[in-house]
Amino acid sequence: MVFSKTCEYAIRAVIYIAQKSEDGTKVGIKEISAGIDSPVHFIAKILQDLSKREIVQSSKGPNGGFYIDKDSRKKTLADVVTAIDGDKLFIGCGLGLKNCSESKPCPLHSEFKSIREKIKVTLHNATIGDFNESLNAGLSFIKER
Repeated sequence: MVFSKTCEYAIRAVIYIAQKSEDGTKVGIKEISAGIDSPVHFIAKILQDLSKREIVQSSKGPNGGFYIDKDSRKKTLADVVTAIDGDKLFIGCGLGLKNCSESKPCPLHSEFKSIREKIKVTLHNATIGDFNESLNAGLSFIKER
C-alpha cells in the first residue's frame, strides 16, 4: 500500500475510535487493539502521538480511554497521514528519489504525479467522522474478518 504500517494502523484506529465514541463513550486501548487487529503496545504509541497532535483525545482514570471530539471529527485523513508519515505521500517521488522534479523526473514521475494528486484530493476530502454510517450499517470494515 501507499501508507506505512504505522499510518495504516493510525487511520484504522482513528476511524474505529470515531465510530465507537460517537455517543460519548471512551474506548480503551485493548478494545481498540482488538477492534483493528493491532498489537497493543504498537497502537498505544501511535495513539499517544495522535493525542499530542490533537487528532484523538484521551482521558485517564477508571472511566478513561480514547475518544474523538466534535472538532476532531472534522479533521481529514490527510491530517492523520501527515501526523504519522509527514507529507512525503503528497509531494514525494514514487521511487523515493530526493532530487526528482519536473525538470529532472524519474521514470514514474508523470504517472505518479496524477496518482498522488488523486490520493491527495481523496484524503483531504474524507473527514474522520465520514465513515460511521457505512461501518454501522456493515457496508465497510476496518478489521480483517
